[in-house]
Amino acid sequence: MNKSNFLIRPLTFVSLLCLLCCSFEARAQSEDVPKVEVGIQFTTLTKPNFDGARTEAGIGARFTFNFNRSVAFEAVGNFFPHSCSFCGGNLADNSGIIKQGLFGIKAGKRFEKWGIFAKARPGVVNFGQGKTIYTINGTGPTAFFSTRREGQSNFAADLGGVLEFYPSRHIVTRFEGGDTLIHYGSRQINLPSFDPTTNALILVPFTTRAETRHNFQFAAGVGWRF
Repeated sequence: MNKSNFLIRPLTFVSLLCLLCCSFEARAQSEDVPKVEVGIQFTTLTKPNFDGARTEAGIGARFTFNFNRSVAFEAVGNFFPHSCSFCGGNLADNSGIIKQGLFGIKAGKRFEKWGIFAKARPGVVNFGQGKTIYTINGTGPTAFFSTRREGQSNFAADLGGVLEFYPSRHIVTRFEGGDTLIHYGSRQINLPSFDPTTNALILVPFTTRAETRHNFQFAAGVGWRF
């Protein structure tokens, strides 16, 4: 799957959902809701691992702009402070502290004291040690290789559902659950190897395959509406 197809599918879903919800909203414009929401949340991300799955805990912040009672734009940033060793992806080369930036649409039905919505938020997931670079130092029998780690960002999309409760006009509590898809693109890396014909260390190019991983993500938080 290329990067463009990876983002087109969730965005197409968002567009169709918005059109459907806006058609219902035309009959309820008089029941206005606060336009702006800011919130904080606790979140967990469960990723595939060599031994099954691993869950990372994090914190985040959210900004929401309500177009009407049914459709809203949302921007979410999450931070997972624990430096994970194996975070999934090709060659398990996605490690370190995880950061997320997601932007998209929430659409559904809002009642007096609660609401239920679908969400579709494309964005980026960054792994603090997402890329390993190998280098060879020296020549001949005294040569040795070294490594350094760099950050790596991957396209992502958060698809799922949101359940909200409204204790008052200006307070909202919410729970989210869904599938965070992370796309690991194909790339070439140079792996150290030993050449028996020259008795020397060499770097051998290796191309990783592109893949998209499914990761369950949960969030619970509170927000303030203005």
